[in-house]
Amino acid sequence: MVWFAFNPQKISVQKESTTHFGFDEVPLSEKQRRVASVFDSVANKYDLMNDVMSFGIHHLWKKFTLELCGLRPGHVALDLAGGTGDLAVKQAELVGDTGQVYLADINAAMLQQGRDRVIDKGMLHRIEVVQCNAETLPFSDNIFDCITIAFGLRNVTDKTVALASMRRVLKPGGRVCVLEFSKPLYEPLEKAYDFYSFEILPQLGEWITGDRASYQYLAESIRMHPDQEELKRIMQEDAGFDEVDVYNLSGGIVALHRAFKY
Repeated sequence: MVWFAFNPQKISVQKESTTHFGFDEVPLSEKQRRVASVFDSVANKYDLMNDVMSFGIHHLWKKFTLELCGLRPGHVALDLAGGTGDLAVKQAELVGDTGQVYLADINAAMLQQGRDRVIDKGMLHRIEVVQCNAETLPFSDNIFDCITIAFGLRNVTDKTVALASMRRVLKPGGRVCVLEFSKPLYEPLEKAYDFYSFEILPQLGEWITGDRASYQYLAESIRMHPDQEELKRIMQEDAGFDEVDVYNLSGGIVALHRAFKY
């Protein structure tokens, strides 16, 4: 008979890594499901809510982003977390019939809204709709002239992995434009913004979409997102971009990070 010694001190249970879902700490495997639930809930009122909660200013932020994309006829562009497709449609106008735009999102409900918009605009010949995860992009290396991600990076489970994936599929000389909520530059603005985010925004979400919790998460996720300088550092030092420019919009409530791959 063979006996095996049993030493309970040598047995260890490895705890799953965690990440932020708003102010909550959740297992890595749980965040993607929770984010999906948020956007499943608000997809059909997403554009209306964007107009209301930003007083329409998000159109100006996106217009500025498009100006810095440098898109020309014949270019190939990827709009990640593109949701309802407003940015992708504008990109398709810039690249023309000789170019190509990929509208990508991980969430099927949001992507359906985007596909409907693409069809309504008669842009299916220029825009391909792709459901995918930003952390594991299903594209070959070095194929995009420009990649945009507007108000989506903070919802990604591993931002560094996603940014590195973007850099991989970007052509040498190409650029990534990350438009995201950030940290207000002035203390009085920050205080007013906090009041609006936590007191007014969830109430608007309840009135317009019937979903207060999703917009409570939105406010919390913005506070947990890296500020301007930290995101710049992540893009350069961790994801490997060669140059990163930061543009503060609306007093830093939103920031555009434009990064190049040389």
